[in-house]
Amino acid sequence: MERTKLNLAVGCFVLVGILALGYLSIKLGRVSWLGGGGYDVTADFPSVGGLKAGSSVEIAGVEVGRVESIGLADYQARVVLRLEPSVKLQEDSIASIKTKGLIGEKYIRISPGGSDKIIPPNGKIREVEPPVDLEELLSKYIFGKV
Repeated sequence: MERTKLNLAVGCFVLVGILALGYLSIKLGRVSWLGGGGYDVTADFPSVGGLKAGSSVEIAGVEVGRVESIGLADYQARVVLRLEPSVKLQEDSIASIKTKGLIGEKYIRISPGGSDKIIPPNGKIREVEPPVDLEELLSKYIFGKV
């Protein structure tokens, strides 16, 4: 009888541990269920320079979305951004690929514009700034082409 109580207690403990591990995996991995909320906008960059799907999208240092996918369209990198529904981008907003720290991960920073027109869902950010290529800058500096 005592052995069954012990087995039951250990089983409950293992089950709670598995549920907690699953919850933490979903929360820390930032997995969204059924596509999550928000709306998509696209931006075409000449180069994405190490940006990955799942990278963050920030306005004024606040995360407002994620990079949904990166593909090739007309010999440019088409980046699809999923933004929170509360974020409304002006038509003249600028999307830039930045790096956190000197060699940190890449993210997209959006600088809001001043236009009255808002980019609709599935719209396009027209103004973009490609990432700074550190290797190219170093080679220009070393070989005296700066």
